[in-house]
Parts: sequence; structure tokens; C-alpha cells
Amino acid sequence: MARGLLERAGMEIVETRRRLGGGELDLVAWDGATLVFVEVKARSQGGWGRAAEAVDRGKRARLTAAAEAYLASLGPPTPVCRFDVVTVQFGSGAPVMRHLPDAFRPGE
Repeated sequence: MARGLLERAGMEIVETRRRLGGGELDLVAWDGATLVFVEVKARSQGGWGRAAEAVDRGKRARLTAAAEAYLASLGPPTPVCRFDVVTVQFGSGAPVMRHLPDAFRPGE
């Protein structure tokens, strides 16, 4: 579902569930000339904050390490990058998704 949301927004998905550097990258996509590392968080209860808050300091560090390993595998030149989060809220009715571009920066 998250992949479809991003593709409808014009992003090109190039990797899914890639494990490296001590972590897993849920989605890797191009948004124009920007390489985007996307963390997907789903919840069956609670508000948006709960899903997004699950991307805590430790998770951000693992995502950053995985992204660095991914970038190293590409070789130079290093593209402009960002970290996005997609939240998926399950409940009564259709799932509701929210895309949070530039959700965090490495070291935050």
C-alpha cells in the first residue's frame, strides 16, 4: 500500500525490504533527483503520532547505517538523500495512509 501511495505521488521505487548495514530499508525510491529512504509504520489503533513515534532514536540510527551502506554500494557521486516515513492506520473502514517527507535527518 505504501509503495502505491508513493508511486502515485510520482516517486520511482527501486528497492523494497533491503537488509544491509545492520538494518532494513523498507523502501528506497527516487523523488526526482533525490534518493529517498522510506520507513513504513503500520498501526491498528491510536493516532498518527504513535506510528511515527515508533521511529525512535535507535531506529533512526539503524536506518541511517543501512542508508550509508546502500550509498556505499552505489559508489560516487552521492546523490541528495532524505528520510521519509509512511504511516498506515488500520481500523474500521479502509486503511488510511500518511506520507511524512523529510521526517528526520541523520543524527537527530
